[in-house]
This record gives sequence, structure tokens and C-alpha cells, in this order.
Amino acid sequence: MVVKIGSSSLTDAVGAVDPPSMWAVARGVQVLAETTGAQPVLVSSGAGAAGRARLGLRPPLTLPEKQAAAAVGQPLLMLDWARALAPLPVAQLLLSAGDVQERERYVNAKNALEALLRLGVVPIVNENDSVATAEIKLGDNDTLSAWTAYLVDADVLVLLTDVDGLHDRDPHRHADARRIEVVDDLDAVERLAGASGDPRGTGGMATKLRAARIAQRAGIETLIVGGGGRGLEALARGELRGTRVAARRSASARKAWIAGQAVRGRLEVDDGAARALAGGRSLLPSGVVGVEGAFAFGDAVDVVHAGAVVGRGLVNYASDAVARIRGRHTREIEALLGGKDFDEVIHRDQLVWWGASGTMPAT
Repeated sequence: MVVKIGSSSLTDAVGAVDPPSMWAVARGVQVLAETTGAQPVLVSSGAGAAGRARLGLRPPLTLPEKQAAAAVGQPLLMLDWARALAPLPVAQLLLSAGDVQERERYVNAKNALEALLRLGVVPIVNENDSVATAEIKLGDNDTLSAWTAYLVDADVLVLLTDVDGLHDRDPHRHADARRIEVVDDLDAVERLAGASGDPRGTGGMATKLRAARIAQRAGIETLIVGGGGRGLEALARGELRGTRVAARRSASARKAWIAGQAVRGRLEVDDGAARALAGGRSLLPSGVVGVEGAFAFGDAVDVVHAGAVVGRGLVNYASDAVARIRGRHTREIEALLGGKDFDEVIHRDQLVWWGASGTMPAT
């Protein structure tokens, strides 16, 4: 479960990080994780606010000043999250557009996130604002949270906001505004989303709906929830104080994306490996009998068995390394390569298998 916390949920009226608000969100995250068994990933704003307060800066700021404030504020924000989420360990990940747009960086970011979750760590994700400019930014943390949900193959994306979901009218201006409980067709409701109503944030309902569209296409449900930590605790009790955007496609959408990648090479596998892959297992070096092409870590390759292309996946090793470890046991990888980052040549989560039918999944 990816939970995005915006500046309006973490800061006070003057734009400084508000510890009670942060601790309320942390408590809500913990209750949600304990009640549902979800593994939380947080996408957190607030670094700029923390940095401005520490440096005594007041808006408007130049771009270098904003970058400096983010650089100063990020460790302060992480320290606050570490305290608020204790005893759970936390980790910092700073991402930018290239981390989801470039194949190798995408795979690296995905592997790092999945390793943290396996170790029981709560990843705290933010955009790398200290070096990012408009040309290399994702733009806002709503969008970043959707791509983070995509990276970890999340079941649910939760967007915390200062209003309890999408309404047919601006609830700040119209007392009779009605909340929209469920959205299936985002095209039909986008006109209802206005600009940000809070000067402390960089987004608004429009950015949340854009994030929901990214998530929807990847088969991920989005919940737009009001009430900060209280809203999360209510969610743990089965009460949604907000709007649910239904997932449109199945959770196999990410694998359909893999199937559509440009191929850099081919791996021929033996009968045992083909049976294991058909059963949902990863491709180990012992099952590889042939290597064709020049490919790098994270590139897409075709998997070939008995002369037919039976699958496609993103490799964990470059072509020369696979050629050296093919047919060997995973315990031999370190000695053969001088180090070992992965047991698998292709992890099952990075593999699309369509078998001897030769029918590639629709992308």
C-alpha cells in the first residue's frame, strides 16, 4: 500500500512541519498496517517546508533557494519520520523522472524498494528536489506516488488530502457539495477537479485524478482520503472517508508493459527451466543453455525453448555475465563473477510467460 502525504497534511498554517499532524499520520499508517497486513510505502512532502523553517527563509524563493531548502529539510523530515514510525525502521529514497522512465534505473529502484519491504522497512519516498529542475521532475508528489505504486506493484494507492474525497462542487465554497463515493470513468469527473486550494501544496484534486489515472491503468485502486491520520485509522476500520477510483485493468498490466519492451537479446532455456517458468518460478542460471545478443542489466530479452519464443523478461545480468554463469548453480555465481547481486537471471516478477502457444499478451 502506497500512502501519499502532502504538505497540507503535514504543515501548519504558516507552512512549517507540524509534529502532531505527522505523528497522527504515522499512527494511522501503523494501525492500517497492523489491521490489514499491508506493507506501507510513504510518499512524503514536507522537505522544503522543514528546510525553509530551519534556514529562516520566506517565500518567494529562487529555484536555487528552493533546492537548498529541500536539501536541508530532507534529513530533518526523515528524522521526524523515524521518530514518528518507531519502532519500525525507515529508509529514504529520492526519485526523479528518470528513475521511472529509464529502464535500468527503473529496475534498480524497483529492486531497492522490494528489498526494503522484504526486510520490514517503511520506505519514505520523495522527489529529489535538491537537484531536480522542471525538465527532469515528475512535477508533484501525487504523480510520484502513482509511479511508486507502479514500481512496487501495489494493491492500493492512498492519497491523503485536506478534503474527504472528490465532490460535485468545491466543498470549501459550497456547503451542499456532495461527495462522489466511487469513480469508474475518470474522463467523466475530471472537470470537477479544480486547482490547489492550499498555498502550502503543489497539487490539488486535478493532480490526484491524474495520479489515479496512472494507477488505474496499472490495475491499482486509488483512495482519495481526507482527515490525515484519522482518515487512515477509519480506513483500517473499513470506513472510507473519501472517494474510491476503481482499477480498470488487471494487476498484470505491468507485465503487459514488459511484454511491449524492445528486445535486446535471447536466452535459450532447457526443459526443466521451461517447466519451472510455466509454473511461475524465476529463471535461474542453471536453466540457461544459450545466450544471444548484447544486452545490459535491466534490458528486455526473449526466452526461447525448443526453437520458440515462450516469454520475455528483464534481466538481472548483462549478456557477458549470463554467458559465464549459464548452466551453473546459483552458489557458483559469486566465484564466477566476483560478486553476486541476484540469484535469478530473470526474477518471476520481471517475466512474462506465454508458453508454446506463441501468443503474446495484449499490451
